[in-house]
Amino acid sequence: MSPTDLLQASALEQARLVKAREVSSEELTRLYLERISGNNDHLQAFVTVFHKRAMAEARRKDRQVRRGDGGALSPLYGVPIGIKDLNGVRGSFGRLGSRAFRYLFWPIDDPSVAQLRRGGLVFLGKLATSELGAMPVTEPDIHPPTRNPWDLGVTPGGSSGGSAAAVAAGLIPIAHGSDGAGSIRIPSSLCHLFGLKPSRGRVPNPFERGPDALTTCGPIARTVEDAAAMLDVQAGVTSGKPAGAPPPPAPFLELARRPPGALRIRFTTRSPICDTAPEIAEATRAVASRLSDLGHSVEEGTVPDGDVSEFLPLWQRLIALAPVLRPSLLQPVTRWLYTAGKSLHRADVLAVQRDLSRRVQEWFGDADLCLTPTVPVPPPRVGAWVGLPPEEAFRRAAELGAFTAIFNVSGQPAASVPAAISRAGHPIGVQLAGRPLAEGVVLAVARQLEEAAPWRGRQAPAWR
Repeated sequence: MSPTDLLQASALEQARLVKAREVSSEELTRLYLERISGNNDHLQAFVTVFHKRAMAEARRKDRQVRRGDGGALSPLYGVPIGIKDLNGVRGSFGRLGSRAFRYLFWPIDDPSVAQLRRGGLVFLGKLATSELGAMPVTEPDIHPPTRNPWDLGVTPGGSSGGSAAAVAAGLIPIAHGSDGAGSIRIPSSLCHLFGLKPSRGRVPNPFERGPDALTTCGPIARTVEDAAAMLDVQAGVTSGKPAGAPPPPAPFLELARRPPGALRIRFTTRSPICDTAPEIAEATRAVASRLSDLGHSVEEGTVPDGDVSEFLPLWQRLIALAPVLRPSLLQPVTRWLYTAGKSLHRADVLAVQRDLSRRVQEWFGDADLCLTPTVPVPPPRVGAWVGLPPEEAFRRAAELGAFTAIFNVSGQPAASVPAAISRAGHPIGVQLAGRPLAEGVVLAVARQLEEAAPWRGRQAPAWR
């Protein structure tokens, strides 16, 4: 197989080739490291690259395959991956996108990363994030801004912007991300990728504990099946022990391949936070029509009433959980959120969150899925919010998460699915949200859409 064909293969296909000894993990890892060396300077997707360590790890994977253990290995064994820089990887620095954590060294993997290591993936390095994951653009002041492979002048989104940019540019086949208000789904939408926020409790959570966590880790991939296989690893279904949520009835990869049957799907293009751009609304309606053609019952609805001020204390409290020793080192928006969050009481914030969650679930009602735009507005230009007062910058940022944050509040699974390319050449994604713990339904319907209107053939200019 040529290097070009190997790069275009799915992560699952790459793993199959490694296990069959048709390609070595070392060869695959070297190929991606070369692409990172040649392309990362203008993308700023990776903040740290584990050159020697990754090659040594790949050789260990190949030795195990040669010993004949290939049949028992996890579905993504030997495949390279990048880890978001909010997460700890043993033996490396993790700066959380912040000058306040320039010297934070991780002696161990955090729980989310440990699952991926048990799954046999090869870690190529750390991926860029916004400072403390606070903003939906990836522009921390510790390195140049991360740029979108589809248009270097606009953001790839955030906070998992480095993860999405790296996959969209072909620097890695699959990426680790995390999501507290849309941080997997927003960059997946803006970079023409499939990204899944799992249900609350589905995967180990290194950021928050308890039944009300906003954040979770999840996959960013070019195909639904790759994301499903990575979720199996992250959730301990095929590697390690299942996390806190009840185990699924079958591996997620299997559930993604099962016909979902006729479902009741509610869709909307309207949000109380901001107006949806006409092209994005049109793309969402086209997906709704496609779902109807696939045999689902699709009806138009609305989203719950609300505004940014209701969600703000939840976000302030989350940012304030970070162990910042010198808040003066934080960027203005992050410092504003952090300082306000320190004055909030946990019980008061949880009461607000539970009320919002109740309203979201009542609105979701008896639907099997909800379809919305992922991001209702075009991608901002890089640096568009620099110099704005923190309150104004956050208000504008909230527009990107107008449809995504509500499902962090309720803990429901939600994914961004590639839908179209705008006239300006920017990707448009739609969001599919399911009932709690129903990732299998979200994956199965997303795979239906992938088969009906394949998106893998569209590659970002930076890939080419």
